[in-house]
Amino acid sequence: MAYVNTLFNNNFLEYASYVIKDRAIPDIEDGLKPVQRRILHTLLEVDDGKFHKVANVVGHCMKYHPHGDASIYAALVSLANKDLFIDKQGNFGNVFTGDEASAARYIECRILPFAKRVLHNPELTEYVDSYDGRNREPVTFPAKLPLVLVLGADGIAVGMSTRILPHNLIEVMQAMQARLRGEQVELYPDFPGGGLVDVSEYDDGQGKVLCRARIDTSDPKRIVIREVPFGTTTESLIQSIENAARRGKVKIQSIQDYTGEDVEIEIRLARGVYAQDVVDALYAFTDCEVAISTNLLVIRDNRPVSMTIPEIIDYHSERLVEILRLELENERGHLLDDLHARTLERIFIEERLYKRIEEEKTQDAIMSTVIEGFEPYKKEIRRKVTEEDVERLLKIPIRRISRYDIERARQEMKKIRDRLDVVKQHLSDLVTYAVDYLDTLIEAESERHARRTEVTEFARVDAREAAARNLSLRYDEKSGYLGYGVAGGKELFKVSEFDRVLIMRKTGTYQVIRVPEKLFVDRGMLACGLADKEQLSKRVFNIVYADAKTGYPYLKRCRIETYILGRSYDVVPKGVKILAVSSREQIAAYVRFEAGPRSKKTEEAFPVENYLVKSAKARGVRLQAKKVKTARFVSVESKIASEAMNGG
Repeated sequence: MAYVNTLFNNNFLEYASYVIKDRAIPDIEDGLKPVQRRILHTLLEVDDGKFHKVANVVGHCMKYHPHGDASIYAALVSLANKDLFIDKQGNFGNVFTGDEASAARYIECRILPFAKRVLHNPELTEYVDSYDGRNREPVTFPAKLPLVLVLGADGIAVGMSTRILPHNLIEVMQAMQARLRGEQVELYPDFPGGGLVDVSEYDDGQGKVLCRARIDTSDPKRIVIREVPFGTTTESLIQSIENAARRGKVKIQSIQDYTGEDVEIEIRLARGVYAQDVVDALYAFTDCEVAISTNLLVIRDNRPVSMTIPEIIDYHSERLVEILRLELENERGHLLDDLHARTLERIFIEERLYKRIEEEKTQDAIMSTVIEGFEPYKKEIRRKVTEEDVERLLKIPIRRISRYDIERARQEMKKIRDRLDVVKQHLSDLVTYAVDYLDTLIEAESERHARRTEVTEFARVDAREAAARNLSLRYDEKSGYLGYGVAGGKELFKVSEFDRVLIMRKTGTYQVIRVPEKLFVDRGMLACGLADKEQLSKRVFNIVYADAKTGYPYLKRCRIETYILGRSYDVVPKGVKILAVSSREQIAAYVRFEAGPRSKKTEEAFPVENYLVKSAKARGVRLQAKKVKTARFVSVESKIASEAMNGG
């Protein structure tokens, strides 16, 4: 049993580590998941400037990716549709409508020069064996930009997940320039589908954003959706609108999709409904507004780490300077090697050192003769002449020696020296060189990568306020059922499913509940109304009840200002009998008493304004020390109230 536990524990840890590092979470170095990295590596390998069938690219990539062609094809299409590294030809689907790409054998792609500029440098790339040991693949590319922010990423691993939103390439590079100058930066998402985004809760990549469709309401009788929110398609958006219409959330007549290269969804409105009346409901009840929570989790130093956007920008700004330094040092090394080789070649030909080896019989003698021949020119060479140098000189063909142009060779060597001076200057001020390098990229890519999504702040739509009150709340006194699903009975008022209603039962309790579809409340419900807190705070309930022991009438006036949804509260003392309830104004409690030997007056009207409004927990005020027979509320101006108050 201990062996089995150990086996499962070890295997689970290995599996979890594999999923986190090699499947779901992108690496901070190049912002890529393994399958994306292998696709780009493949395209760089097969690059000849021409388009390649995607099927061929997928087949070639299978040398590196051990998870089948379907996953490679899907990842390649998704990466190509980001329009950053891959030039595509054919039907790669439509990110706006959700239409799928054509089969791999029908579409073509090739690597873009931009990918070579910011990703490809074999001399700085660390390679490892592929899964079968037959090939070599990069661990990560030496990316000069924070591609994890440009591309965005979604991934679910064991016990963790990442959700990184895409950002505008030009703005990311400008943010890097700002950080290199020591300035603060702010970056906000930019989505390929455009739309609007509220970033007030973005929190540097660790919060959430609200995305909205761009809606055209210039025509009051129709609505046109021009851009869709991130994470939705025209198909899913239309489906959400149709569902909302079926539930009575929005009133529309028809909806048509005319999307081609650009999004165009036309919504025709019902008679008597205008565009401005429907927009809030679209945001509240459809995918015209979506909330996206973010979690910027990346692999850094082989570990999953939560980071913020400024931290990512800081990391890659330093990384850019380091990569450029390594590239410059490599270039300087190559230039020095080239200059050394050209210097030896010039001396070898100009000084006719090749003539000295005509009489030599052995290889060693030839080597030593040539090396000795360079001794007088040590000051020009500045480096020890090796046997490899001699081998290269001996391979120069006679034709090239005979046609050797001394002046041209000197000019080429001058160009090399000039370039060495430039490299030295760049190495002396790498930050300025990095800023200029980014300027070059920005100038080259600004036309292709203009911002699509407008950053703004939304006036939040309350779903309760946006909901139309189109449900009839009915009460059937015979059955005691209340709700918008009750077939018979009396219609009380119109409600929406987001409303709350207050009900008062004949038992003397009240309760605030959600609008029910069909709920048994009581046979003889005393009161029912919308439980809007603002309205309730102004609404005064007037209640006449009879004391259980004496039978004397009491008047209670109260407001219901606080409540817990679904909890029952007593509005009058237990055991009393409620005789009348009303929340009207300018009324009087008209009470009839039982006749007695000493009581000549058997009825009286009590204007409710003469009594204080108290809390819902307070007792009522006794009206008379007489047993009550009946009670009801009447208008103060009514004839019966006037006669009762005047003793008539």
